[in-house]
Amino acid sequence: MRIAHIIMAHKNPKQLLRLIERLKHPNCDFYIHVDKKVSIDNFKIITELKYVNFIKNRINCNWGGNSLFTGILSSLNEVVSSDKAYDFINLLSAQDYPLTSAENIYSHLKANPGTNFISYDESKETDWWKKAVSRYEKHHLTDFNFKGKYFVQNLINKIYPVRKFPLPMELYGSCKSTWWTITGECAKHVNEIFSGNKKLKTFLKYSWGTDEFAFATIVMNSPYKNSVVNNNLRYIDWSEGNAHPKILLTEDFEKIAASNMFFGRKFDDEIDDNILDKLDAQVE
Repeated sequence: MRIAHIIMAHKNPKQLLRLIERLKHPNCDFYIHVDKKVSIDNFKIITELKYVNFIKNRINCNWGGNSLFTGILSSLNEVVSSDKAYDFINLLSAQDYPLTSAENIYSHLKANPGTNFISYDESKETDWWKKAVSRYEKHHLTDFNFKGKYFVQNLINKIYPVRKFPLPMELYGSCKSTWWTITGECAKHVNEIFSGNKKLKTFLKYSWGTDEFAFATIVMNSPYKNSVVNNNLRYIDWSEGNAHPKILLTEDFEKIAASNMFFGRKFDDEIDDNILDKLDAQVE
């Protein structure tokens, strides 16, 4: 069995190197997408590692824009188009960190062949869904950069009718849906759907935060739906009520350790690297 780890990065190269070293395994490969607005030279300490591949088609990723989704899709396309066959593809950000050993992660996936791990809200009555509807019903110009864009955006939304998802599908998503671990076959299916449907790509181009609903929607409306476990194996703390999850600190160690998850997010070694030391010590 072989695993491909896709890691979306834009800062903290030393933390990224630490993440890679902790996930290193003889049956795993790494594919790093560095945000196009960031110089690849910042990650020179990683570029020479033989088991690490850097995504060639880099995307300028803007927070909340469809561009992050596009960057993920670009990375996924390069992985499934490579000459290696992967049983699982695991999507991480460079601010994620494993809560157990690489061998335990590998063993768990090996014991669950054909299983897709992705989180979604089972009810449309959650706070996330109540706010998420406007992500696709309204036009968003988040990834555009011109003077007065929000004035134009508001004008467009006053003139044009409510947008409807271009495919006859029930929508799925949540604040945890961006990051997932899916099978190689499921990944190929997802890549084919997004790559082959121009109407869908155009629709998502003007949506907001598509990464939190686009992948989950396609997977849950696919032949792989019955192989999905509604658990993305990540510990993420949204308790602060902000647009970003809480930066996990040393004070959060007990809750993280008791979560029984395989990954945590998000961490920042420039704010607190002691928590990463404690997690390493727990594994060792």
